[in-house]
Amino acid sequence: MFDVLKGVTEMGAIELQIIFKDYEKTFKALADEKRLKLLHLLADSKEESICVCDLEEAMGMAQSKLSYHLKILMQADLIQREKKGTWHYYSINNEVMNKILSEELCCLFRRPDNKGTVNMNCGC
Repeated sequence: MFDVLKGVTEMGAIELQIIFKDYEKTFKALADEKRLKLLHLLADSKEESICVCDLEEAMGMAQSKLSYHLKILMQADLIQREKKGTWHYYSINNEVMNKILSEELCCLFRRPDNKGTVNMNCGC
């Protein structure tokens, strides 16, 4: 096995494993064109949230298939669901999305420069 965690304390190794598992779940959810399109629709909407009925129409997808993709995005915590009357409304989970697009991810996977620093313009 690779010694990826060399020099990291035991507690640090456990924390890294948790972080890696979270990102694994997230990237698996993002590794699908239909789910990426759903995220784009939610992010690009003028409304704060979108009714599942409107997503069904916009995606041109049967309700069962749409529910499958929404479930995966929900399990990865990328989207949020709110019930209004009989309909569910979905929105982007900005906190999680900002984390994915953050410097934290940049810093986890940047190679150090020849001075041993990880800066490399990622703001770390």
